[in-house]
Amino acid sequence: MFLSRFQSLYAVTLALLLATPLASQATTVRLETSLGPVDIELYDAEAPKTVTNFLGYVKRGDYNSSFMHRSVPGFVVQGGGFAWRNSSNSVDAIPTQPAVVNEFSTARLNKRGTVAMAKLDGQANSATSQWFVNLADNPSLDSQNGGFTVFGKVKDSSMAVIDAMAKLQRVNAGSPFNELPITSMPSGYLGRSNLVMVNRAAVYDANYDADRVFDYLEATYPQYLGTVKSTSASAAGYYLRYYPGKEAYIGTANGTLYYLVPSISPNVESLGSMADWIKAVAAAGY
Repeated sequence: MFLSRFQSLYAVTLALLLATPLASQATTVRLETSLGPVDIELYDAEAPKTVTNFLGYVKRGDYNSSFMHRSVPGFVVQGGGFAWRNSSNSVDAIPTQPAVVNEFSTARLNKRGTVAMAKLDGQANSATSQWFVNLADNPSLDSQNGGFTVFGKVKDSSMAVIDAMAKLQRVNAGSPFNELPITSMPSGYLGRSNLVMVNRAAVYDANYDADRVFDYLEATYPQYLGTVKSTSASAAGYYLRYYPGKEAYIGTANGTLYYLVPSISPNVESLGSMADWIKAVAAAGY
């Protein structure tokens, strides 16, 4: 009885989601950094090409395990250029896509908290993966090199994390890491634990944390959920994913994670609090 109701509501919900136009709202990207989360509200309509370019790197996972590689107190902190590879304990440049056309506008100036694209000197249309957060109003960036395109703004609630990055000590680890912020001084070689890591970057919404948990469960327990990624939806009071290959469900409601496999049991089983799962998935890099 419960199963058929669950499936019916899930199907109806998906149909409604597909048929109902979504209200226009700014896209938000969350950076899960080693100093705390940073939420960036993007200027979708104002800088569409630049936002699309940035979201491409986010959705491909290019910024996962990247790090902030430049800090100039009172000016900018910069990231998006390099990633730490655990498999080799080394740094790689993030693979870049074709450069995006400059979309600088005097309606979007380089003021404190704004996020803009970095680019090569003397090449106005050379921005690829690297971006920076303005630590102060920087009018000089509005007149150099065709102007640096502002495409988003760090939410006020996240600026404390950015300011904490700017207060860290810096080391000269050789170009391009001449102004590298570090969280601690290494006893030997610089490692991941010394860097200001961006462990994960993803589009954020009200169900962001639930999707992180679902992604982790899919990757960790394919024997129960299968190997095909599912789409999230809301049904029967749950935010959930359904896996037809295994006829399994995972879902959240009221701060609890639930699991249902009718072939094993007709009961919806609690897997514990979402708060505990979020801590676990964060530790695993999700």
